[in-house]
Amino acid sequence: MSPMDACTLLELLGNEARTLALKYFRTKFEVSAKSDDTPVTVADREIERRLREHILSRYPSHSIVGEEEGGESGDGTTWVIDPIDGTKSFVAGLPLFGTLVAVLEERLSRYGMIEVPVLRERWIGDGNRTVLNGIPCSVSACTQLRDARLCAKDPQIFAGRASAAFSTLSRSVSVTRFGTDCYGYALLASGYIDLVVEAELEMFDVMALIPVVEGAGGVVTTWSGHPVDRRFDGTVIAAATPLLHAEALRLLGQ
Repeated sequence: MSPMDACTLLELLGNEARTLALKYFRTKFEVSAKSDDTPVTVADREIERRLREHILSRYPSHSIVGEEEGGESGDGTTWVIDPIDGTKSFVAGLPLFGTLVAVLEERLSRYGMIEVPVLRERWIGDGNRTVLNGIPCSVSACTQLRDARLCAKDPQIFAGRASAAFSTLSRSVSVTRFGTDCYGYALLASGYIDLVVEAELEMFDVMALIPVVEGAGGVVTTWSGHPVDRRFDGTVIAAATPLLHAEALRLLGQ
């Protein structure tokens, strides 16, 4: 798949996701609990269904993995969909949720989209270049933890040794903020946040984020310093610069 073809379809998928999310946002809708007690809504299901239809109408041989409908990644091209990343924010009327779509080729994430419907912001990256609403963006030049602005979605995602390590990291930085979900990675790509550290993630939570952050000049690995792929351990360090990443890895590395 060419970069132009991938990014053109990602724009179309972002438009569809934005329209559907805004149709339901801050309205009355039913919230169900999945087997892991996380919430799911009619918006999650409808967005994923419509995005699947768009993809398969153009690329019927491609594989699709989605948070709500599952699926298996293949050796060719696989699309990974998180229809609403931050469903808890969505049901609480908070605007920082987003739709994530990644394109994997040979099981590596090549293209990614972060669509933030309420704010009408969309990041698309191909690992070499990232744009926000069509305008190129880049990470900050931060190289030291003491100057860094750190984000994570929720302190409760860290347990045991990971909790202690994250607490040490949090005390070492300038600012720590929670509750950003995918928006923290988007802000990292635009230079407002310097570091995002998380754990207990699934493939659909992270695959779209990698090309966006790396395309803006950032670094993304696991806490062990390994690439984030479909078999990753659920941990992520996303940093603006290699030096900042190395400092975070020193505190978190397993």
